[in-house]
Amino acid sequence: MPHDLEPLIAPLLTLARRAGAAIIEVYRQPLDVMRKADESPLTIADLRSHQLIVTGLAELTPELPILSEESGDVPYATRASWQCYWLVDPLDGTKEFLKRNDEFTVNIALIDNHAPVLGVVYVPAKAAIYWGGAGVGAFRQTQGHAVESIHVRTHASSPLRVVGSRSHGSDELTKALPRLGPHEFVAVGSSLKFCSIAAGQADVYPRFGPTSEWDTAAAQAVVEGAGGAVLDQEGQPLRYNTKDSLLNPRFVAFGDASRDWVRSLFQA
Repeated sequence: MPHDLEPLIAPLLTLARRAGAAIIEVYRQPLDVMRKADESPLTIADLRSHQLIVTGLAELTPELPILSEESGDVPYATRASWQCYWLVDPLDGTKEFLKRNDEFTVNIALIDNHAPVLGVVYVPAKAAIYWGGAGVGAFRQTQGHAVESIHVRTHASSPLRVVGSRSHGSDELTKALPRLGPHEFVAVGSSLKFCSIAAGQADVYPRFGPTSEWDTAAAQAVVEGAGGAVLDQEGQPLRYNTKDSLLNPRFVAFGDASRDWVRSLFQA
């Protein structure tokens, strides 16, 4: 894989927007909901977005494998040999999509050596797009506006602004939040929680409940490009494709590196 990621960015932005347009087309119609084997919801929008993205990525980088939520049954024996690959969530926040609250995204990440090096997060209902990576920086473009560079808050606000899941709360989170001190909690759907950290609109996103690797990779790249971090419960950067399971451990995303978020949340 070339070290220069810049040539990939424009095609990825176009691809994410195309997938988002396909999702919005379905969003405006009566919804037909199916169920996956684990009983999670699946719509024709997920499938159309998946097909568009997989086809587009195969044309862009035919040499790289692709792992999508809608094709996530690739055995680890196969995945273990992947040094560099695409990790995709064609529609992150299906529950938000079904609630019609506009808080769903398209997530496309490039993983290299178990780390997300480039990520694109598109918000179809708002025509907003975020992208970035640790060696790329982080950027946002909203409809009708120029591209802007985004950065995390390097000094946390007081009270803290904490973002968390709109549809997947947990007792562990409820018990942990007081340890952070004075704060306000804002419920947000999908990978928009990460984007709010990257854009300096929130201070910390702690996650106790289960997430899959395709839920976090693209947005982690954006947070890291914006100067923030996403650390697991041991204080290590969230890593990808290291085991049979595609479930993430507990983690926290943040901007202010002067605070020991991991200790406060997971080790107190």
